[in-house]
Amino acid sequence: MRRALLTTVLLLLPLTASAQNLPPKQVTNQPAAQNAAHAPKLVEPQLHVSRSGNAVRPRVALTFDACMGQADERILSTLVRERIPATIFVTARWLKKNPQSVAIFLNNLDLFELENHGQNHVPAVDVPVSIYGIAAAGSPEAVRQEVAGGADAMLAAGLAPPHWFRGSTAKYDPSAIRQIREMGYRIAGYSLNGDGGSLLGATVAEKRIAAAKDGDVVLAHINQPTHAAGEGVARALLALKRRGVEFVRLSDVDGMGDDNTTQ
Repeated sequence: MRRALLTTVLLLLPLTASAQNLPPKQVTNQPAAQNAAHAPKLVEPQLHVSRSGNAVRPRVALTFDACMGQADERILSTLVRERIPATIFVTARWLKKNPQSVAIFLNNLDLFELENHGQNHVPAVDVPVSIYGIAAAGSPEAVRQEVAGGADAMLAAGLAPPHWFRGSTAKYDPSAIRQIREMGYRIAGYSLNGDGGSLLGATVAEKRIAAAKDGDVVLAHINQPTHAAGEGVARALLALKRRGVEFVRLSDVDGMGDDNTTQ
């Protein structure tokens, strides 16, 4: 009996050793895989304005986002002093903190077109997702509130009703684009990222914007007075003026955006 048991144990030992040497079974993180499969398709629309067709007088639309924080006087004072038209996208939060800048806009309506950047500066995406670390609106109802709340704040500040919308991060999903368009807005993309979210150095921002081409829509920020990028943006404005650029606002000429944002 003992001999039979010993024989059985000896026969099983190689099998046990082989099992211990098998590679570990791969475990799939099913929730992560499911989330990736259901992640929304995000788009970052481009926008151009109609070209002048004049090589010595290219047409450029300057657009500035006023997200939160304070006004960048380096940029704002240059626009006013040099009489350079621009389109400014304002949030409700920025309007509340910057009444003096709002007064400057209202006193220079020949220069500035004020448009809707949302209520709380959350991405206009109607499913829960994080973009650059910012939680999106997350539902159609929240997208509607972000857009409508921004417009309400503009009216309360004495500004004209907006016709363009640009959401935080400038990214959207197709269903949110349809919803915003149904609310009566055109969605403002861009063709030239001038300051990298106000994170570029002054020299890089200046070179990018100063190189704008005929029909470009430039995106920069006017709410980061402590960032180096603002200095470069202000210098680029002067460089563009020296080039003989025709500055236009989005309301002045036809704009052509992709992803069904303007048509």
